[in-house]
Amino acid sequence: MTKVPDRTRKDPPPLPGKDEKIILASGSPRRRAMMEYFGVPFEVIPSELSEFFAEGEGQWRALDMARKKAFMLSRKQQGRFILAADTMVHVGKHYLGKPKDRDDAIHMLKMLRGRGHYVYTGVCLRRPDGSELYDASITRVGFVTIPDRLIEQYVDSGEPMDKAGGYGLQGLASVFISRIEGSPTGVIGFPLTMVAKLLMDAGFELHLRSEREIHDWYDVKYAAEAAQEDGD
Repeated sequence: MTKVPDRTRKDPPPLPGKDEKIILASGSPRRRAMMEYFGVPFEVIPSELSEFFAEGEGQWRALDMARKKAFMLSRKQQGRFILAADTMVHVGKHYLGKPKDRDDAIHMLKMLRGRGHYVYTGVCLRRPDGSELYDASITRVGFVTIPDRLIEQYVDSGEPMDKAGGYGLQGLASVFISRIEGSPTGVIGFPLTMVAKLLMDAGFELHLRSEREIHDWYDVKYAAEAAQEDGD
């Protein structure tokens, strides 16, 4: 008797190999720095997808963007694990990404001052077979009333220009924040608890490293590269 194949059964998703290097689909120096904490080998290949293509409402909008970033990069980087994230600020009826210029940054901060807003960060880990693990964080942030003079001074520091909503929790804008409800690292753009869970669910082993260990590792790495270039 011929056995009929079970077409409903799916093969288990692929697990990362030993020393598997994941792709971080972001050029953000903050995401790169936080990714270092996990001790998982990775390389940075930024996604070139514009925030213009985001769809959906609330945290699903940020998650939609993260999934699209991972998918688009997977077309060029086939057979790889890809980790993508996207952060946006929601105030009133408006979704704020990165400011286009100085005037846009000032406009964003004037919208945020003296009121609360939400910061959504979506994270997607795409496996080599195209399956995905994903989640999104929701953090409510309250701003004090900021005078125009301080807004312009902050924007002229250059800090807001590569950050969703035109501010960075970890920088000078921390003096504007009256309260936070949710994930602080989600506001920075890389919710560490969530990312750690996605990595472990995908089969990656975490080898947590302190900032000192990360700095020491880079010192050794750069010294070795310099010696190689010198022919030693």
